[in-house]
Amino acid sequence: MVHTVLPVPPPRRPLDPGTSGTVRQWYENELGWATAPGEPVRLVTGVRFDVLEVPAEAGFAALRHLGPASPVALCAGRMRLLVAAGSAEELPGLLDWLEWGALALDLTATGAGGRTEAPLPPGWAPASVPDPAGTPGSRPLPLDRAVSQGAAVWLRPPEPGCEVEQVLPTLSAVGGGGGAPDLVRLVDTVATQCHRVRLRRACAQPIAFS
Repeated sequence: MVHTVLPVPPPRRPLDPGTSGTVRQWYENELGWATAPGEPVRLVTGVRFDVLEVPAEAGFAALRHLGPASPVALCAGRMRLLVAAGSAEELPGLLDWLEWGALALDLTATGAGGRTEAPLPPGWAPASVPDPAGTPGSRPLPLDRAVSQGAAVWLRPPEPGCEVEQVLPTLSAVGGGGGAPDLVRLVDTVATQCHRVRLRRACAQPIAFS
């Protein structure tokens, strides 16, 4: 009988609060997500997930198509939806099939070989405010203030111990009975909302008279 020897994962390093290395350790140790070298900390896309990015206004309308465990981040008025790896390559053809391909939509996807800024782990903040006793750094900034400063933050954070692939929108969910969200419904909804946002902004532009 041949026994397969499985590699033993390296021991987890203790977290060192207050450093960017702590953020990197949280993603690599707690979630098993790859990060790219350098600063700021960036997540490698195309391995365990791709990222679909849309205006936040359009993204909020699509949250109903996601499960509660499907990670979603906000950054400077943009929403980043984690979708199944390989979705970025499927997006152009999917938009054509949904008859959105001919329109310029404020919708992008980052997949294999890409990078995306790593939001701070849940409960962390890019800056802090003093508590009533005057101790600095004890209370995180509220979500809206953190977003207004341009920091990437989790609206729906990933859950340590949860296999993210099982909760991400995917094309394979079409017509299936599994629990994964349907990528087609998600893309159709965000495309519709992106188009509405574009029309609304165009109507709000002042008319130029010559």
